[in-house]
Amino acid sequence: MNAYQNLAASYDRLTSDVDYQDWVDFTHAILEKEGVKPRSVADLACGTGSATRILAEMGYRVTAVDLSEDMLTKAMDKCADLENLPTFVHQDLARLRLPRAVDLAVCFLDSLDYILNPADCESAIRRTYKALNPGGVFIFDVNTPEKLQSMDGQVFLDEDDDVYCVWRGEFDVRTNICSYGMDLFQREGEVWRRSFEEHQEYAYSIEQLTGFLKNAGFTKIEVYADRMFCAPRAGEQRVWFKARKGCIKRK
Repeated sequence: MNAYQNLAASYDRLTSDVDYQDWVDFTHAILEKEGVKPRSVADLACGTGSATRILAEMGYRVTAVDLSEDMLTKAMDKCADLENLPTFVHQDLARLRLPRAVDLAVCFLDSLDYILNPADCESAIRRTYKALNPGGVFIFDVNTPEKLQSMDGQVFLDEDDDVYCVWRGEFDVRTNICSYGMDLFQREGEVWRRSFEEHQEYAYSIEQLTGFLKNAGFTKIEVYADRMFCAPRAGEQRVWFKARKGCIKRK
């Protein structure tokens, strides 16, 4: 079963603590630091479209991309009442091909970690580079290896009145992958429906991702602690990357 097939219906409830506006605000702070004012943006791995909606409401021309049809359907429903409707694209990031180039690409909530094959991750970064206009910016975050390794053996519980989710973490040193087994109970009228999903994340290092960015052609690469303009510290749980596509030099 595909990840997010059952979780899509309850994803927003189970992630109600995520402040998407804060993520977009930090993105804007990076852009101000860069002196860049994009007009178009690709929201890569857009999920249920929470950030997509915020970006569209701010006036950006948004292209929202996700591999999960279920999550993409939720995103389309969430944005259906907007005058500035985003374009929704069902694609694998490793094979990304946008209908038109953009000035900014974002990929929030450790979505690149879900690409389990490093070659595919590098392909996604290369294709993002090609999808950007000259001078374009790519901003994304990932979970650190330290965080994913610490999930091994951990059990977590998320619940509200209509959803109950128990998930267990297991880190495989051999594959460098953290697996989350999720038992999901969702209320449907007077009954509860149980389902199971497995989510997996690859523990990419800062050095590995920086290498992918350089190989793709990106420059002005910077790595930040989580939503802070400082270098990551020891034991950092999440890091952010900013990279630029070079401008065309005119004679």
